Amino acid sequence: MASALEKGWLYLINNFTDFQLASIGSFVIHESVFFLSGLPFIVMERLGYQQKYKIQGKVNSVAAQEKCVMKLLLYHICVNLPLMIGSYPVFKYMGFTSQLPLPSWNVVCFQILSYFILEDFIFYWGHRILHTKWLYKHVHSVHHEYATPFGLTSEYAHPAEILFLGFATIFGPAITGPHLLTLWLWMSLRVIETVEAHCGYDFPWSLSRYLPIYGGYVSTWNLLYCYFLLRA
Repeated sequence: MASALEKGWLYLINNFTDFQLASIGSFVIHESVFFLSGLPFIVMERLGYQQKYKIQGKVNSVAAQEKCVMKLLLYHICVNLPLMIGSYPVFKYMGFTSQLPLPSWNVVCFQILSYFILEDFIFYWGHRILHTKWLYKHVHSVHHEYATPFGLTSEYAHPAEILFLGFATIFGPAITGPHLLTLWLWMSLRVIETVEAHCGYDFPWSLSRYLPIYGGYVSTWNLLYCYFLLRA
């Protein structure tokens, strides 16, 4: 397994530059994971599959689903891609690399766990700010346009909010300069997490039932803040 991964990685670094892999490559990874994990929920909703786990009885129209997909493609190309390209110098300055050897799985797991906690902290407080009266009306209300969410609505938002969400996701990697493998794994897990959180289904096997910070249910940092506040 390790040998096959290293051989595949060697092909990437021999045929593409760090910049291409970190920007265009990350964009391709994001789009692939996002739509492959999100589109099945549209199909499930249309076919009525696993209906017993659906949180709301209402079903979105085909037109509403198509509108979501088309706007997402536009926003991703016009907002997400430039953000990935623009953040590359920061990543490189902080020690980002795509070269062999690949990092150990202990390092990868520790960094990704740290990113989850840091991102959860930024997202929690940023989300609270987005629910203030002016920002909700002019920015965050776009995200709540779909009262019955499905997986892809997780990233359906105002461009300003997309920038904020992107910042929250890349902040941890940006200040640590991880290996590209870690960055891609983190980004993939974060996308899968937010798609599931917005999928509109409450599955008994969902990780959100077992991991407190998964899906944004509870902010670990907010719990710590409340704990120390109560002890003060």
